Amino acid sequence: MKFLSLFSSSFMITFLWLLSVTCLAQKIPYGKNSFVNYKTDQGTFDVFVNGKQVLRDGYSEVLVNKNKVTSKDYVTRTTSRSSFRNAIGKGLLYKFKTIDKSGFGMVQSIFAYTDQDFFVIDVTVFGTDLSSNQMFPLKGELIGVNDFSTQTSLFVPFDNDTFISYQANLLTLKKENVSAEITSVYDNGSRKGYVVGTLNHNEWKTGLKTRMLNQSNLQLATECGYTNYDITRDKIEHGYLKGNSISSSKILFGYFDDWRNGMEIYAKTVRAVEKPIVANWNGPTPVGWNSWGVIQEKLSYEKATQVVDFFATNLKSFRIGNIAYIDLDSYWDNMLKGNDYTMLKKFADYCKSKGLKPGIYWAPFTDWGFHGGPQRKAPGSDYTFGEMWTKINDGFHDFDGARALDPTHPGTQKRINSVISHLKESGFEMIKIDFLGHAAVESTQFYDPKITTGMQSYRIGMEYLLKCLDNKMLVYAAISPSMASGKYVQVRRIACDAFKSIKDTKYTLNSVTNGWWQTYLYNYIDGDHVVLADESEAANVSRTLSAIVTGTLIVGDDFSVDGQWKARAEKLFQNEDLLNIIIDGKAFRPVDGDMGKGASNQYIKDLGKIKYVALFNFENSHATAKIDYSRLGIDESSIISIEDLVDHQIVNPENYHQKELGAAQATMLKINIK
Repeated sequence: MKFLSLFSSSFMITFLWLLSVTCLAQKIPYGKNSFVNYKTDQGTFDVFVNGKQVLRDGYSEVLVNKNKVTSKDYVTRTTSRSSFRNAIGKGLLYKFKTIDKSGFGMVQSIFAYTDQDFFVIDVTVFGTDLSSNQMFPLKGELIGVNDFSTQTSLFVPFDNDTFISYQANLLTLKKENVSAEITSVYDNGSRKGYVVGTLNHNEWKTGLKTRMLNQSNLQLATECGYTNYDITRDKIEHGYLKGNSISSSKILFGYFDDWRNGMEIYAKTVRAVEKPIVANWNGPTPVGWNSWGVIQEKLSYEKATQVVDFFATNLKSFRIGNIAYIDLDSYWDNMLKGNDYTMLKKFADYCKSKGLKPGIYWAPFTDWGFHGGPQRKAPGSDYTFGEMWTKINDGFHDFDGARALDPTHPGTQKRINSVISHLKESGFEMIKIDFLGHAAVESTQFYDPKITTGMQSYRIGMEYLLKCLDNKMLVYAAISPSMASGKYVQVRRIACDAFKSIKDTKYTLNSVTNGWWQTYLYNYIDGDHVVLADESEAANVSRTLSAIVTGTLIVGDDFSVDGQWKARAEKLFQNEDLLNIIIDGKAFRPVDGDMGKGASNQYIKDLGKIKYVALFNFENSHATAKIDYSRLGIDESSIISIEDLVDHQIVNPENYHQKELGAAQATMLKINIK
């Protein structure tokens, strides 16, 4: 008999045996001092961490062939146990299997890691001709907190479209909270908290649901098959999976002393499970310019080359590893003549002649010209756009002003191959891909009948796109699914468009406050184009530091025309102390997380003997930033020196516990430790 380990049959199984069900509970240890107590006669389990119960009556539920079936419906089951080692770690795999007289059955699998402070659970149903679009690998009650109304519930968006915000709000009685793919429930003061999230994203969209039943009881449900127009953008229910065996996504469950550690562990675990198929990026942290910041639809060869000249002459030090990108966003087709890419190749060559790398933009799964009718021929094929549109009941999926294209349709793929081939031949070395969520929507019927869910469709589309790119470009995702894109791109924008104001800074940092952990899912997360324009110098500094805190720096002013932004860019973007911070490309951690739709005012990056602390004032009035070293995780007695990298001042570290900030002002402190 052979059992598959967690994610691949190639993992070595060292031993396997069947356990007779002679006792009514199976104790499953994991981590340092935690265990799952599975009640084999009830099909439910409890979870204990460091002697405290944190989950009660966990179970699985599936809607299969229109009937609801739960693990609690059976009183007898067989139990198997095997050792495993995989990309996450090692431990014991427990399988609890039930089967009825018709041959229909359910298997709950619990992966108990000896070297991780979490366990993983999934559920599988088996039988003949099964169909399901809703599976709950884990339902149960979170307990162990005296008053859940003091706890913060984290909402993570499915994507970064429609200027959506992360939210971190206190729980309220009876209110259902839904988060996409991952959530945390935590105490902001002690930072202790739960982290629950999905580990694979090839088939299901998953909603993490909580509801406070009373002060000491929080209902939890992990729903594979969740759709909601305001979150997943879908206009119809989740697609069905069919076959003789159907499995849910795998769910990570952990309770951590610091929820921030838990979120980072979660991101690293997803990256280990869903190994990138895009080439690992070994180049320096990307920095440079993007035309959408200001130029937008006015993009032309003349303006773009003048920006190149400004970088080559006035921003010579704005580089990481001597590299900067000049990226043409939407409206680069202003340089096309029919299907002639000569002008674009000329621009790319000009960039390279000035020591810069040319970048380009495209939205491969959208039809922006759909109002022109269905009979228009798609580039690179004999198919019409009407044939390629994603089918939604009797209509199509229109969102953001564009119509979705079916990623499984050969016309969509031929169009991708045609455009990408031209861009590669033109010499572009970076591509910003956008509106990727259009590839992940549920469809009434995809062209490929084997594809039945939006996430399956997304996988087909992204894998084909990467095949066409052939690792010839740095791949940057703009609007895209947050968790499912880690395999396909090296850089992902953390939020939606953000431009120049302190409100834009706060919006960007809302996503960093609650989503910084994605720095471990992607090579880089990006704070979007930094625009200086006619804002105050304080607002310019804040906007720049919001990008530094995120881990990269892409700017967006129109450097083809004169204005105050030029001189300020020369000063800000060539600050060597700030550029050094992003050499590793990793985001800062938030100090606080319970900010609703707002953002933390403080962030920290721990580089051992050097700690960087960013302080922000999002208001249009004076503020005092309090500095609590214990909250920052810094032993105050070990501080050697503090340097303000914006004011270029050495600060006396003795009794330095606050920083005065003007309206919309921010600063960066470099703290040296013994």
